[in-house]
Amino acid sequence: MSYKIIGDSCTDLPEGVLTDEHFKKIPLIIHVGEDTIVDDETFCQRTLLEKMKACPQAPKTACPSPADYLACFGPEGDHYVVTLSGKLSGSYNAAMQARAIYREEGGRGNVHVFDSRSASAGQAQIALLIRELASRKLPFAQVVEQVEAYISRMQTTFVLENLDNLAKNGRLTRVQSLVTGALRVKLLMGGTREGEIEKLGQGLSIRQTLARMVSRMAENKDHVGRRLIIAHCNCPERAEHVRQLARERCQFGEILLAATGGIATVYANDGGVIAAY
Repeated sequence: MSYKIIGDSCTDLPEGVLTDEHFKKIPLIIHVGEDTIVDDETFCQRTLLEKMKACPQAPKTACPSPADYLACFGPEGDHYVVTLSGKLSGSYNAAMQARAIYREEGGRGNVHVFDSRSASAGQAQIALLIRELASRKLPFAQVVEQVEAYISRMQTTFVLENLDNLAKNGRLTRVQSLVTGALRVKLLMGGTREGEIEKLGQGLSIRQTLARMVSRMAENKDHVGRRLIIAHCNCPERAEHVRQLARERCQFGEILLAATGGIATVYANDGGVIAAY
């Protein structure tokens, strides 16, 4: 049976993957002051970074509508939807509403919505795993079961230059007290099993904190043989540095790099690095 992998635009796939006809990305919308930016193939990262830096207000984002998702569902076939963590965005709920409407309208295909409980590189991991399993012609239910099991053990960590946009948009409820103008350390953050954000550690510099990120990977023996995806916001040299550290200290089977799209750029901000495995 034919299959389609539908991700919201925070699914930061490695370069070249989007040429695969099985993938479809649905854009979120970014508002910076009075400017509106669509997170699709027209997105320019440099322009967004410049606008965010110049605007005193926090950028806002809007998730796809149920109709946006519904338009991607064919009359039949297998549809796998990957969204931002339901704890961070309304994208998951919109996709679930689309699924319900599809069934009410008599759609004959299979639809499953995966709450990534992550973002960016984490969503990319899920999308690539779906492709691996679906391309082997595994039954729909078996693909869903294996991918949900993977999500439950997937690790997502990130290091940002600053947490301003996350804090201003209320994404840091567990560490809000730490986000102050006087805070000069760089924080190592991660995703909880529920898909929220928590502090994992800190360092005096980005380089030191990235090293701690890789040390956590090495300590987790479950990483051996798995794929690591490193997404970066306008800092390919940092992403490459993390890849080299991971090659030296870890035993990943594959390490891929990806540039952040619009939504991850909003929250990772200039210089941020996100890793998922």
